Amino acid sequence: MAQTRTFLDASGSAPMTSRALEAVRAGFADGWADPRRLHAESRRAQGLVEGSREAIADVLGCPSHEVAFSPSPVIALERVVGAVHTARRGRERIVASAVERDATLHAAYYYSSGHVETVQVDEHGHLDLEAFAAALDYPDVTLAAVEHVNHELGTSQRLDAVHEVTAAHEVPLVVDATASIGHMETPAAWDAIVANPADWGGPQGVGVLAVRSRTRWLPAWPERSGWEAGGVSVPLILASAVALQERMENLASVEQRLSALVERIRSEAARMDGVRVVGDPIERAPHLVTLVCDGVDGEAVLGRLDKEGIAIGSGSACEHDGFEPSRVLSAIGSPSTGNIRIGLHPGVDDAAVDRFLALLPRVIADARSDAGLAGRGEVAEEQPAWGRVND
Repeated sequence: MAQTRTFLDASGSAPMTSRALEAVRAGFADGWADPRRLHAESRRAQGLVEGSREAIADVLGCPSHEVAFSPSPVIALERVVGAVHTARRGRERIVASAVERDATLHAAYYYSSGHVETVQVDEHGHLDLEAFAAALDYPDVTLAAVEHVNHELGTSQRLDAVHEVTAAHEVPLVVDATASIGHMETPAAWDAIVANPADWGGPQGVGVLAVRSRTRWLPAWPERSGWEAGGVSVPLILASAVALQERMENLASVEQRLSALVERIRSEAARMDGVRVVGDPIERAPHLVTLVCDGVDGEAVLGRLDKEGIAIGSGSACEHDGFEPSRVLSAIGSPSTGNIRIGLHPGVDDAAVDRFLALLPRVIADARSDAGLAGRGEVAEEQPAWGRVND
């Protein structure tokens, strides 16, 4: 009999429901024409785009004209950072939290010619607001970039307080909400925001961005035709909106149920030999948790669980090579190897978590045994990525 698979890596991508898949099909059936043209077929496609834009804007809490689309959330982050930075001529410095994702930091370094200041976080991943305010206290700061929720830690930043600081310094706040929209209450404190439809059960291949009308921006790309230069994918945008609406319809009940499952994982894992739980235990997303396992490589645990039919994540959530040591965990003072990431989606039930928790101690023990360690054993000294030599 075929093994039943359990997907517990819904951090960045989640399974699409039948309703979202049907929206993709409907988008191809009714939205195949170029929505930028004027005939009836194109107007029908444009109607689907505008309806989707309005639905997503309603969740973000902004007018629909402030919402735009891109081919991916990474491109959306790059465009937002570039556009807001470019509008503030004569300024170079970008301020970001130390746990921002790579796409944000890469864009910041590119557009600011390397003038990026990262601000430390505490042991749970919360931004040091005093240090943040001090970093903004320079006349050449163009923008501040702060995640709502970190994919690895699950910690939810205190964006209301963060936005108070940026507003007092008249610096636009760019918020990466790719790990939170569709899972919890949408943040209201932002000047520009980026979201990932695949994270809430929509399709890959589309990113969502919104910029408040009060926020100045200029195109930082060759084609000066707005955020959606080159056009949009009607089927993917329609499915993104439908998937988000579906999530929001049951947000409170799903949030409560998944939060209880995550709390159970956190509680039971904390009692396992040589396992520590990272991230804020209270101010967090309801579906994410990362565990750090002493004396074992996270990839080894991932591989063993995968053979048992359970998919989890490991390594850095934001690296192109996902098995790179996590600089996010290093930023909170935690070992950055031996980590495993769990991301729950609405289809995960108690039985799936039961099976994961039942298997985990044996899988970790077996991985340690293979590594020549008994029990917790000794943790090998961690080498930086640039210091490792391939065998």
